[in-house]
Amino acid sequence: MATTFCGPKPYTGAGDTGTTCICNLPKRTGKATPRVEAIGSIDELNSFIGLCRANCKSSEIDKILEKTQQNLFRIGAELAGFKGFKKKLTMADTHKLELVINKYHNKLPVLNKFILPRGSTLTAHLHVARAICRRAERRIVALHEKSRLNPEILRYANRLSSLLFVMARSANKTQGIKEVEWME
Repeated sequence: MATTFCGPKPYTGAGDTGTTCICNLPKRTGKATPRVEAIGSIDELNSFIGLCRANCKSSEIDKILEKTQQNLFRIGAELAGFKGFKKKLTMADTHKLELVINKYHNKLPVLNKFILPRGSTLTAHLHVARAICRRAERRIVALHEKSRLNPEILRYANRLSSLLFVMARSANKTQGIKEVEWME
């Protein structure tokens, strides 16, 4: 989640000792805790999806990525325990993601081997976003093992990496770029 600043300076110095303040927690917490790691990974993913959008020429894909960014902010708010937050991720959100995945996947050739993450600039960025998503998912799972989370967050993160994968493949197909299989 992006940081908001109040006051005359865009910094406080309060985190100089390696701690931070999270919405609902009564005291400062270490910046390397599972919760802060999960929130930071979601923020990194959201920022990288913004980079994907900057390289996207398709308004349809851009809208999907924008909705994804909105949902990532919802996930970040849930992970942080944001007070007054009422719009938690639901099964309906994951289902909508699955419908988009299926739509794009059904237009792609079947894969029988791994493919190299390459192609157009958008494709390469989407593959990096997919890898960041997988890391964020691992951080969320680590936090979930210590502190029960909304299980839909785990499902959504897992599906999101699949969405980014099929969108990367779709971007190459749209631009006529052939996928390169991994040669074992």
